[in-house]
Amino acid sequence: MAVQDRIKRYRESGGASDLVRVEVLVPAAKRGDILSQAATMRNEHRHKKERLQRFIDEPLDRYKPRILDNIDLDRLPDLAQKSRVIANALIERGDARAFAIGRQMLAELEG
Repeated sequence: MAVQDRIKRYRESGGASDLVRVEVLVPAAKRGDILSQAATMRNEHRHKKERLQRFIDEPLDRYKPRILDNIDLDRLPDLAQKSRVIANALIERGDARAFAIGRQMLAELEG
């Protein structure tokens, strides 16, 4: 596989699939500030994705047959949409614990 193909695949479906490249002009003295701020934003984004994935995995292990009887998660493009669908299904079809997990998921998505 060519290097350009690998880079394209990484940006479309790999670790950088939901990140964008940005070019800005700043004073040379502030370059480090911009780079550290960008690194912080990337880390926050990755941690949020990890939390969303945990929020998806836990209820699916516990409630999958009950809440996903007619829902196809593979048709949803990203974690946020999958989380929102699962949260709503937990709230509508689950027990009290499922309701609480669904509310936590929605709060995480809004925050």
